[in-house]
Amino acid sequence: MTYFSTVNEIKFEGSSSKNPFAFKFYNPEEIIGGKKMEDVLRYAVSYWHTFTMDGSDPFGAGTMKRNWDRYNGIDLAKARVDASFEFYEKLGVPYFCFHDIDIAPEGDNLRETNQNLDVIVNMIQDYMKSSKVKLLWNTANNFTHPRFVHGAATSSSADVFAYSAAKVKKGLEIGKELGAENYVFWGGREGYETLLNTNMKLELDNLARFYKMAIDYAEEIGFDAQFLIEPKPKEPTTHQYDYDVATSHAFLQNYGLENHFKFNIEANHATLAGHTFEHELHYARIHNMLGSVDANQGDPLLGWDTDEFPTDLWSTTLAMYEILKNGGLGRGGLNFDAKVRRGSFEQEDLFHAHIAGMDAFAVGLKVAQQLIDDKVLETILENRYESYESGIGLDIVKGASDFHKLEKHALNLSTIEQSSGRLEQIKATINQYLLKAFTKK
Repeated sequence: MTYFSTVNEIKFEGSSSKNPFAFKFYNPEEIIGGKKMEDVLRYAVSYWHTFTMDGSDPFGAGTMKRNWDRYNGIDLAKARVDASFEFYEKLGVPYFCFHDIDIAPEGDNLRETNQNLDVIVNMIQDYMKSSKVKLLWNTANNFTHPRFVHGAATSSSADVFAYSAAKVKKGLEIGKELGAENYVFWGGREGYETLLNTNMKLELDNLARFYKMAIDYAEEIGFDAQFLIEPKPKEPTTHQYDYDVATSHAFLQNYGLENHFKFNIEANHATLAGHTFEHELHYARIHNMLGSVDANQGDPLLGWDTDEFPTDLWSTTLAMYEILKNGGLGRGGLNFDAKVRRGSFEQEDLFHAHIAGMDAFAVGLKVAQQLIDDKVLETILENRYESYESGIGLDIVKGASDFHKLEKHALNLSTIEQSSGRLEQIKATINQYLLKAFTKK
């Protein structure tokens, strides 16, 4: 059965195209920085937002009725698989991502749930044999069901800890079976509401124990995917243990896990943490911890996770700058962990939203590559920190100074010259490069 009969394969038609079902800037075959655009961006579709959500929110019922929703239970799960691969092929993305309960319904117990997963995983595997689409990453949903009310690996219940471990064990097996390039750990409820009833030390220790068990089991079964942690500062708990990249990095270092994980960084989560998207990417990059990206954006006027499709070209440019400076995303990718707005309830809107996001990051890639080629920001940094290239500055960098030498130097200073940061000029320059991308030569 065809679920998107009104949509043909999405093609690149260029910036002058008025076809809403065409890419204006994303040309997968175009060479940017010596690589195909498709190979740099490594786009992925998130199964949950695209095929399972219905547009409901805390204040209103669902608005989106999909043509696969005529089915129920395992039949609905099978229909979604059919629809998803039709969508991937028509959109031309190389990857997809999912949580376990996105693809298969939960049973009355874990054994039944695993049996449902086996049915759907076999179906996905059959599709993948004839499709170029691959699994970027999978993960376990250890946050939706009421059993996770107090967390999963940080739950106050040892039974919940065990149940969560069993789900991740199954997830690792599925990841290996489907050839996942990564496996994600998102601590949806790994946090606390109040310290009045929380043993933080035990919970953090248990979280580390959980991760170590996952590492051991992946090695046992020969699953060599890259492990990713996805930071988020709040929502649903008041205090999330994986608040941001820096907090999560400190956790990994404290428990000796930093060599086993990298980060899956989401733009909207950076917003909730009070950071910019590029801040989180930059921190991860300079510590060699940037693994993958959830490509979306948040609304700065709203204090919750809106998961909008990315259309802010300034943001996508600065994000791609960090990714390119990182040497790319390696085994990671740009996963559209984004959902159409509640008012965009027509099924075709799923294509319009992904086209918008893919075009936005394509523009960001092209502008970021030009900034790097012209050494725009590198030159600014070199000039600003040139005092560390010689004299007392070079001694500081090389560790060849101490407080005695620094005091002697400071006492002989009659004046200290400063140079302007010229932030406004820098922003204007980036705008110039952005506008140049749309100027016909």
